[in-house]
Amino acid sequence: MRGLLGLALGVAVGWAAPATAQEISDSDLLRIFETQRDAFRAAEESGMGRTRGLTLVTVDDVQGPTTAAAAEPSPAAPPEGGEGVSVGSTGTVGLAPPELRPLVPAPPAAPTPVVFGQLAPDLQVNVRIEFAFDSAALSPDQKPRLEQLCRVMKASDIARFRIVGHTDAVGSDAYNERLSILRAQEVQRYFVNECGIDPARLEAMGLGKRFLFDSANPRAAENRRVEFQALS
Repeated sequence: MRGLLGLALGVAVGWAAPATAQEISDSDLLRIFETQRDAFRAAEESGMGRTRGLTLVTVDDVQGPTTAAAAEPSPAAPPEGGEGVSVGSTGTVGLAPPELRPLVPAPPAAPTPVVFGQLAPDLQVNVRIEFAFDSAALSPDQKPRLEQLCRVMKASDIARFRIVGHTDAVGSDAYNERLSILRAQEVQRYFVNECGIDPARLEAMGLGKRFLFDSANPRAAENRRVEFQALS
């Protein structure tokens, strides 16, 4: 089955199509999501971590998955030179003199291994979102690319979707993985804030250049994509 991009493999939603490509319908898109969900269920129940069209793989050092709540911007830090705010053992909030109770930033959480579902190309749902260079901001002209997904996902009975950011192979591993999770979280916020999907149904993950769509051409535009998976 071909999507709007008309790729030889996989389903691409929201890309320009050649004349021979046909637009995928809402019902066909829903059917693919339901097939994904059934594949995840079968892989888990088999105890083997794989089934037709899906292999569950453990990926190390991944930033994610994050829920919609975790993807919200962090509160602004206190101005430099100002007094920090701490919570005492009694639960009251007071000002902590830096010289007596220094505020030491907590170390960033160590990335932990996560299980990723590597779907066969014909079961993948990919969207090419055009982000500005070195940016994760979703511009208004890109939002129409997500409207069909919004409509189908919101109306479906699928309990949980995963939004996966992918990059091409240009740049360092650390840069690409950071950028891919930020872009996945930006798409996640769109579905919560503008599409109205329950945040409990969404999680975001960034995998950088680990899973190239076109491994024969690591710099290809097809590798820069946001993938959608129906987990349960």
